[in-house]
Amino acid sequence: MILIVLVVILILYIAKRVFPPIYYWKKRNVFYVNPLSRIYEVFFGKKSLAEIVKEAYDQFPDRRYYGSYQFLKPSLFIRDVDIIKQITIKDFDHFTDHVDILNSSNDPIFSKNLFSLKGREWREVRSTLSPAFTSSKMKAMFVLISEASKKFVEHFEALDKDLVEVEMKETYSKFTNDVIATCAFGISCDTLENPDNEFFAMGKAVTRSSLLRMMRAMLMMFFPKVFEVLKIKAFSNDITDFFKRIITDTISTREKEGTIRPDLIHLLMEARKGKLQENPSSTTEDTGFATAQESKDTKIKSTLEITDDLITAQALIFFLAGLETSSSLLSFLSYELAKNPDIQRKLTKEVDDNMSTTDSFVSYEKLSKMKYLDQVVSEGLRKWTPGFALNRVCTKDYTIPPKHEDEPPLTLTKGCFVMIPVVGIHYDPKYFENPDVFDPDRFSDENKKNIVPGSYIPFGIGPRNCIGSRFALLEIKAVMVQLLDKFEFTFIERTAVPLKLKKTFGLMVEGGTWLGLKRRSKNK
Repeated sequence: MILIVLVVILILYIAKRVFPPIYYWKKRNVFYVNPLSRIYEVFFGKKSLAEIVKEAYDQFPDRRYYGSYQFLKPSLFIRDVDIIKQITIKDFDHFTDHVDILNSSNDPIFSKNLFSLKGREWREVRSTLSPAFTSSKMKAMFVLISEASKKFVEHFEALDKDLVEVEMKETYSKFTNDVIATCAFGISCDTLENPDNEFFAMGKAVTRSSLLRMMRAMLMMFFPKVFEVLKIKAFSNDITDFFKRIITDTISTREKEGTIRPDLIHLLMEARKGKLQENPSSTTEDTGFATAQESKDTKIKSTLEITDDLITAQALIFFLAGLETSSSLLSFLSYELAKNPDIQRKLTKEVDDNMSTTDSFVSYEKLSKMKYLDQVVSEGLRKWTPGFALNRVCTKDYTIPPKHEDEPPLTLTKGCFVMIPVVGIHYDPKYFENPDVFDPDRFSDENKKNIVPGSYIPFGIGPRNCIGSRFALLEIKAVMVQLLDKFEFTFIERTAVPLKLKKTFGLMVEGGTWLGLKRRSKNK
């Protein structure tokens, strides 16, 4: 009898969760995606999430927006770049928060990271952290990035082979692991030589995709209250305890020994002392066209106490956000260069023109002057944006006024999700002609001024854009230059042509991204 009652309660709960949201957009006369088909495609892995987002975007070519559902939550997908700019910049106060996908409130450390924080608390942390990510601070940190890039390439040089066959995604993950380890946590890993190091193992444990992990994540999104009541965390205690131990031990050692190192821990320690100052960003030596500009709206006077837990939370999200996204972009970028040898030759010439016979690694100044490199990376971010969809939460009721006769005023209620289908916009021929073609000339000095504002947003838009865009661009460019100085990318027998995306949340390739690193024969 008790079992029957529990089953009935469960059915009623599910019905209450499922049916009212399904009619949310219908009652508002908004064109919307069939929620059942989308749930089926996501839940049973029929397509990659990026492909699902793009297909939905293409389904409504004449609409400024369309309704959908994110795990039973009404979600408005915005197609119109003017509305995107309106809600993310001008009316940002109505959309200050991200969707808490991982239900981070259950975790006392992870809940303090910049991505998860909301409202005033987010503003204080963002305002405190912003000075750590300016051009001047990144320039100081670049020496660590350069050292990691050089060591990465030296590993393949030491193999003494004319052609090295490499699965690029996994290999670049080892590189990004080492860069973040040294720049955020102040430790050295050398993961190519020591792939079983604990730091890399922890990173893979967090980011590794599996059916069980996907099912758990989706259940967490469907039934967040259940996970909250049961106090089920997004990450195990072993993971958060590991990173906290690294941070607290490093801070303690540096305070005792007076160690100064140009990394994130040092910058946050300076912030704790009130000594972290924001230097104006250079206009001539910045990190490129894709750089997300810091908004003045985030500058507020903060009374924030910078605890070890807060520092750990920022270092952890820095690690999680950078490990897979940068390695993914690098693997796709390498594939595009191998597929388009003319583009690769032109880029290699620019590398040769800037790398002398005595250069062991590229300098920040020379990297900043490589215009074609910036075009190639910018185009890679357009075509293979790791952040292929952005999200916001409507924090107070908001009305989108009509523009067309058949379009009613649309009032979004508090709690409604708002989604920006970046992959759809980046592949929209209205903004980028022949979008399936990899064409770095879109971002030449002559052409980039024609790009419609708001149509190119690889690092987000508005005050909640990616704070680490400069770091990511330096990391990507540095290793690309070091590799092209010694090798060229080429297709091999194991290379998948065309690429086929895995049926998962992120941008991953079925069977891996296999390429050859062909040793260059040149006189330098």
